[in-house]
Amino acid sequence: MIHRIISIVILLAAFTSSALTMAQECPDNKMNRQEWFKQMRVYKHDFLTKELGLTAEQQQKFFPLYDAMNEINIKSQHECRQLERKINRSKASVSDLEYEKATEAVLETRAREVQTEKEYYAKFKGVLTPQQLYRLTQAERRFTREVMKQHSRMKQRKAD
Repeated sequence: MIHRIISIVILLAAFTSSALTMAQECPDNKMNRQEWFKQMRVYKHDFLTKELGLTAEQQQKFFPLYDAMNEINIKSQHECRQLERKINRSKASVSDLEYEKATEAVLETRAREVQTEKEYYAKFKGVLTPQQLYRLTQAERRFTREVMKQHSRMKQRKAD
């Protein structure tokens, strides 16, 4: 589970970084962050559909659940990052107690994410086969690697 959380954090960082790069490369800066996330969601849906061999019926049932799970986790991560930013940007000295509370909040966020994934796993069982459920985590890792590769290629092209 820790690996999955790390993968999600890396993926979000890649998405954000790529979104900024893509927005800068867009002639009129018309591609805003929200639109970029929509495009990435479509790309991820396509990727998972192919990797898991989802039928049209499975897609209709699975992706609303999957997206809901991701939205819950993204919101939780956002709240945690806000606390971290507050501490990092503090002009005043940060106390040990504040650091401790922030660390606890990070751990609680991870625990909530795991709990959310467990809850949704039970829902996914009604849609996916056992093999597809097993392969889901692997497919998510492959997706993250693919996004990171594309991001690296974009950076390389920009540097050339």
